[in-house]
This record gives sequence, C-alpha cells and structure tokens, in this order.
Amino acid sequence: MKIFQVGGSVRDELLGVEPKDRDWVVVNSSPEEMEENGFKPIGKDFPVFLHPETNEEYALARTERKSGVGYKGFEFYFDPSVTLEDDLKRRDFTINSIAKDENGNIIDPFEGRLDLQNKIFKHTSPAFKEDPLRVLRFARFKAYEQLYDFNLHEETEVYFKKIIASKELKDLSPERVWMETKKALENKFSDEFFKAVINYHLTDPWFVDLKSISCDGDLPGLKWADMQRINSFQLCASLPIPNSFLKIQESLIQVINFITCKNKSDKLKLVEKINVHRNYEILIRFKKYESLKEHWSYLEKIFKLVMAIDFSVLSNVEASEVSHQKQLLYYEALQEII
Repeated sequence: MKIFQVGGSVRDELLGVEPKDRDWVVVNSSPEEMEENGFKPIGKDFPVFLHPETNEEYALARTERKSGVGYKGFEFYFDPSVTLEDDLKRRDFTINSIAKDENGNIIDPFEGRLDLQNKIFKHTSPAFKEDPLRVLRFARFKAYEQLYDFNLHEETEVYFKKIIASKELKDLSPERVWMETKKALENKFSDEFFKAVINYHLTDPWFVDLKSISCDGDLPGLKWADMQRINSFQLCASLPIPNSFLKIQESLIQVINFITCKNKSDKLKLVEKINVHRNYEILIRFKKYESLKEHWSYLEKIFKLVMAIDFSVLSNVEASEVSHQKQLLYYEALQEII
C-alpha cells in the first residue's frame, strides 16, 4: 500500500495557499485491506474511505470508461495493478493532476507545475470531453482567489466546444449544477464563475436567463440574491435553491418594492411584509449592495425606527385586530419619514 496526496490540495500548496481539505489516493491496495486498517467505506460508485482519525477521504487508485451520459455515465476499474499515473490521467486539468508522496516529493507526469507557472487551465487527457461537469468545474475554479486570473488553453477550449455540441450539460443533475454554483458563491471572485458561464457559452440549459452579472455581498446568499436582481429574478428556476437563499432573495424583492412604492398605505403594508424584526440581520447586510447605495440612508432609518417599536402592546389585542393595530404602530413610528 502506497499513499499519495493528490488534486486541488497539492495544487494550492504549490501556489502557497493553505488547502481547505486534502484528498488522498491509495495505490496497490484493496477494499479489504483498507477496512482491515480501520478505514470506513463510504463510496457508492467506487471505493472511497474515511481515515479513522482525520476523517479525510482516501480513494483507491482507479481508471474510468465512459458508459453513458452525464456526470455519472462512467464505469470505474480499480485493483492493485492501477498505477498512480493511471489515476492522475483521468483527472480534469493538469494543475489538478499532481501528487505528493509521504516524503514530500512531487509527482507531476502531465506538467501541471508548468501550467501553474503559466496560469493555464489545460486538460490532462482527451478524456476531458467525456465528462460535461468539467466545464462547470472550470467556471467554479475561476471563482477561487488563487485561480481567477488563469486562462483556458486553446486546445482545451476545443473540448469545451465538443461538450457543448454534445448537449450533455442537460444530463447533469440539478443538484450537482447547484453544488458547483454554490461553491463558486462561497469564494472571493464569484462573478468570474458567471462570466465564464457566459463567455464559454455554458448557459444552456441551466443558465439560459443569465444575461447580466452583479455579485455584491459578503455571503453566498447575498451574492445569489444580487445575481437574481440583475437578472429580473428569473435565474435558474430549475435548480434546487436552498430556502435560506430564497429567504434572502424574497427580502430583497420586498425592499425593492418598498423603495419603488409611492403610496403611503401600501408602503406601510410592505414594511409589515418585510418583517424587519425577524429579518434584521439579513436586511442590514443589504448595505453591501451597490444597487441600494443611494437608498441606504433612508432604509436604515426605516429599519431602526421599526426595531424601536414596542410590539408587546399587541399581546392583549384580539387576534382579528392584530394586523390593524400593527399597522397603526407602523404609521405612528414612520408617518414622518414615509
């Protein structure tokens, strides 16, 4: 059994970046030997194990053969005869096809270090075109602070075009597409993900309504809501957006409606709908939005006045009268500013 650190963690270390997690490949072993050594099996499609102490993922070296469509359309082959180079060759980009042994020696059969130096995304092998997810992974990598200014190799761009022409992007699962999108939103240069989706014609079918880019905010959900705003809240209806993201998006819609509303009575109803007390932590983060900059002073006054209202007086009010009495409290607090 030989163990090698592989993939993005090796890439990041070579770039001087502390990796968030590490992946490992085990050569010349078997599932039985891994379990005998205390590793916990978790892989469904191929043998992946959790280290008994670190909980990091260890996978048996494997090769793959395309047998269907989409991200999961592959058959995997593994046994002790699969070499480290065999395993590295199936990976997406040369910069992710680098390994490190237990002594710190770098194994780089596809010249990934040279591509790191030249800031290039280059496919590891022609098998790149068999996996449609890889073009979205490229877009996600562009969101990383250490990779945002890397360029796509011209030969790899040819494979991008073949993937697009194959129409296999539609065969990816919505959950997997959202996973790539969410990871991009969690990184500093999230806008680069969406730029790549547009620039490399990756919009069909998941991002067909992506026309403009605005990614303000210091949280993934805030960035997503801003992307929705700039695209008329029509973006990615087929993706499984989490409720936490939808809540921020809905709050932004309500705030925009409040700003544009001219009728005082309707504005008071919108204030109630915004529910400042419940959503205050989200609302104050809207200060990050450039699109709300000219309105922020006004909004901040509204939010603070609402937060100062004593709603405890409603505890003795009949249930049928609560909404009306609440509107009176809003009116009393906000009549001079609305």
